[in-house]
Amino acid sequence: MGRVTARRRASHLAAGHAAERPETLAVEEPLEIRVNGRPLTVTMRTPGSDFELAQGFLLTEGVIARRDDVLTVRYCRGADGGDLNTYNVLDVTLAPGVPMPEVDVTRNFYTTSSCGVCGKASLEAVQSISRYCPGDDPVTVHAQAITAMPDRLRAAQNVFASTGGLHGAALFDAEARMLVVREDIGRHNAVDKVIGWAVEQSRIPLSGTVLLVSGRASFELTQKAVMAGIPVLAAVSAPSSLAVDLATQSGVTLVAFLRGDSMNVYSRPDRIIRRRESATGDASTREIRR
Repeated sequence: MGRVTARRRASHLAAGHAAERPETLAVEEPLEIRVNGRPLTVTMRTPGSDFELAQGFLLTEGVIARRDDVLTVRYCRGADGGDLNTYNVLDVTLAPGVPMPEVDVTRNFYTTSSCGVCGKASLEAVQSISRYCPGDDPVTVHAQAITAMPDRLRAAQNVFASTGGLHGAALFDAEARMLVVREDIGRHNAVDKVIGWAVEQSRIPLSGTVLLVSGRASFELTQKAVMAGIPVLAAVSAPSSLAVDLATQSGVTLVAFLRGDSMNVYSRPDRIIRRRESATGDASTREIRR
């Protein structure tokens, strides 16, 4: 579908002069996710990788645990009827024996909020539904490998290069090989698309991996990493306090302010290898601020 970008005219003002010109924008459209024909949620997203988005969302909400829990994913017509398929409604059919999700406002609030008032309940909610334990993952990653990841993510963000309006998320293995990259108008959607890719590839839990996000590390993104069994979450920008609390409690290594050759490590710093032998045999150390 050619709906990832759109052209709109704008008045460009600079140095007292104005000029009309077309601009390339990232598309934002609603996606309704249904489960067994019943509406579950609506998210605003950039079209593309919608099947991955739906499956990643369902996994990080604790509805499914693996690819075998999903029987089919298909587009269907919206509530307005007619024969036109807008590709904005998805129906996920669960495999026999997989229970339907409970549409519980309290639960949904706790598992997506990063506010301080409900912090304790949010942490407990993730604990109660997570099937994987990233804290047990023995993976280690060299600091030099992590500091190289943002440039590789940016180089792979083709739509961001033309619009400047999309978040990016990428998954790397412990040797810094990029496994997948996805973009979306919403940072949580970009992560769900990455995790949905892993669902379709039967790679859940995502042991031995690093999830890199182009913005900040919120509680919601940390929750998604925990639910997918990702041991290392890295962010270019700042973390929230509840994200740090959840990462610490779950044993996720949380890296933030990942810029240039520096980073802050807020939890499980033992996974980050800071020393590497140089060509002359001397040990070199990269400073990591905490």
